[in-house]
Amino acid sequence: MDRAATKTPILGDAPGASGGPRGRPRGERPGPEGPEGREGLIARLIHRAGYADERDFLLRVVQPALVGMIDGTVSSLAPIFAAAVSSNSHTALVVGFATALGAGVSMGISEALSDTGEETGRGSPLVRGSITGGMTALGGIFHTLPFFISDVHKALLVAGGVVAVELFVIAWVRKRFLDVSLRSSFVVVTLAGAIVLAIGVAVGSS
Repeated sequence: MDRAATKTPILGDAPGASGGPRGRPRGERPGPEGPEGREGLIARLIHRAGYADERDFLLRVVQPALVGMIDGTVSSLAPIFAAAVSSNSHTALVVGFATALGAGVSMGISEALSDTGEETGRGSPLVRGSITGGMTALGGIFHTLPFFISDVHKALLVAGGVVAVELFVIAWVRKRFLDVSLRSSFVVVTLAGAIVLAIGVAVGSS
């Protein structure tokens, strides 16, 4: 028998030898084809908005917004719930709006003055400050609105639900842009909110 005619096939040459078509490793899924499949809807919108890439958008928009959202949602819980527990819905409403707007101005100025953007590449301090300040104010205002309800007990329940939604949104943003586990992120932000909320309830009950 001619040994040259009975060449032993190389493993990589055998169809499906590596577990998939054309030598694709077993269990590996084919990547999406085309730029649209790779980037997804959010990434395409980021490019259309004029940002170089997702990292550029993260530095210039997401981080300033996330700082404001976290501060506005968490820090305002103590004064709002303290006012609600110790007084009534109207007092909590007034305290909530004052806290949210004051914190928005303070955080916006802090963000703008803390980084010119020239060394870090994070863009205009005015834009970043506006984003942080606006998100801080919104974070505090959202769970203030339920206190338009005159019954303070019902208002507290609705406000608690709004806070839960806010915390979930924060956790989702961290997962989407910072690659943080949704579960661990939600646990962390919920724990922080619970601590601040407990302080407010304790002070309001004293």
